[in-house]
Amino acid sequence: MIDINQKPVVLREARAAGFIKLKPETVQVIRNKNVKKGDVLEISRVAGVMGAKMTHLNIPHCHPIPIESVTPEVILRDEGVEVKCLVKAHYKTGVEMEALSCTNAMLLNIWDMTKYLEKDKDGQYSTTEILGVRVLEKRKDKDGSQRRT
Repeated sequence: MIDINQKPVVLREARAAGFIKLKPETVQVIRNKNVKKGDVLEISRVAGVMGAKMTHLNIPHCHPIPIESVTPEVILRDEGVEVKCLVKAHYKTGVEMEALSCTNAMLLNIWDMTKYLEKDKDGQYSTTEILGVRVLEKRKDKDGSQRRT
């Protein structure tokens, strides 16, 4: 891990996003809350929070960060599900990996919960696709006005 001993503790934020492309029929089942495993949107939010909290266990060089806030957002679209995640912490290093982990956990959860609906006649996922996972924004309090000791 990188030595962050000399870095100041300041407020850090990161927002990430991604999208999972699904069949229109799958979107309708989600909308009607008829997915066999439960409420896809709500369970995905929980998966996102868990994903953010577990980042340092999945990415070897990430520091365990005392996360103060994880705000997952799930938006059902006609062509799939858009997810976003905002993570905040006062710490010595950024939280963009936690925001990405949150986003990926939500997307993978959606895939898992809907995979039985997404399979084609050969049992393959010919149209299901995770797209555009990215950091939308990261912020760091530069002047220390939000510094915590």
